[in-house]
Amino acid sequence: MTATRDVQSITSVPRLHLAFELSWSQWKLAFTIGHGQPARLRTIAARDLAGLLREIAQAKGRFGLPADAAVVSCYEAGRDGFWLHRWLTSQGIANVIVDSASIEVNRRKRRAKSDHLDAAKLVSMLLRYHAGETKVWSVVRVPEVADEDRRQLHRELIAVQDERTEHVNRIKGLLAGQGIALPTVTAKFPGELKRLRCWDGSELGADLRQRLLREFARWQLADQHVQELENERKARIRRDDTPQVQRVRGLLDLAGIGLSGSWLLVYELFGWRKFSNRRQVGALVGLTPTPYQSGADNREQGISKAGSKVLRRMMVELAWGWLRWQPDSELSRWYARRFAYHGKRARKVGVVALARRLLIALWKYVEQGEVPAGARRTSWRAKVNAKATGAGKGTAA
Repeated sequence: MTATRDVQSITSVPRLHLAFELSWSQWKLAFTIGHGQPARLRTIAARDLAGLLREIAQAKGRFGLPADAAVVSCYEAGRDGFWLHRWLTSQGIANVIVDSASIEVNRRKRRAKSDHLDAAKLVSMLLRYHAGETKVWSVVRVPEVADEDRRQLHRELIAVQDERTEHVNRIKGLLAGQGIALPTVTAKFPGELKRLRCWDGSELGADLRQRLLREFARWQLADQHVQELENERKARIRRDDTPQVQRVRGLLDLAGIGLSGSWLLVYELFGWRKFSNRRQVGALVGLTPTPYQSGADNREQGISKAGSKVLRRMMVELAWGWLRWQPDSELSRWYARRFAYHGKRARKVGVVALARRLLIALWKYVEQGEVPAGARRTSWRAKVNAKATGAGKGTAA
């Protein structure tokens, strides 16, 4: 997410400012034309685009603006995604989508909050943004329709992998309640279930067995979907010649970077986003430090944890893998000098720092072809053609 300056922000052309507070059943609208002007608050049914156009026309009349006056708008990123932004843009309305976590709030313990107050707050911040105060919030970069569609495969795969893990944990939990420890769930589970005995040697109850079998059927379906999605991903890496797949192959050429890691990094970060510097790269994944200084109090609060949690988790996993598969690289040697011999906590803290450095190194590798110092190369074809084994074959890295 990057804040961009509006080229018309310092002009004196009158325009209508509009902020949305979106919910499932209704939308709150806040209109204004300048500082000191009370916001005009209206409510319409959610997704009522014709009603929205009428409210905009009425607001222009209320504030004495011509019918062709420019309109600028904003709303918080959320469930509605990007479709409303694209529609507003098609209507000639300059819209920005705001990162909710970047919006300033009153620090009082208890503060009044309602949709009307939120909409009025947003429209006042929109005035400041277009007046040149671009750091008032963080603006979400909107992907192209094709780029957004390309993200569906790996996001579905992550969701289905999580569902599969939930079924495994539920099966193990139900058996643990009977004093049975099951190492893993495999396709042979129905046969194993017949031989399992409770803590006192008795058989499992009939209803519990049926519940376990139904849970296993759900696990099988999730596992089948995981395999289908993984096979589709491998097929695209083999056959497609799009710029995104070329970048995936380039990352796979580095030892320690697997299918899931390279695919996620390209389709969430490197495939369509543009970064000006390494700070933007680290900030988007939430791996930037957050110092705290107040008078004589000066300490480090840890990483910001802003941005994508999935990407952050992936980078930490890739960092551990990098230490294993790239022990002679400069990044691994840096980690060994700073953290490897200072205890368990230091190693955990260090691997987060390594994750940030590794992310920046991979960005330079993808954008500029600069191979990380001392990194060992391999073949992407060998990784794609390798056969996964075990129930948990959908590894993250």
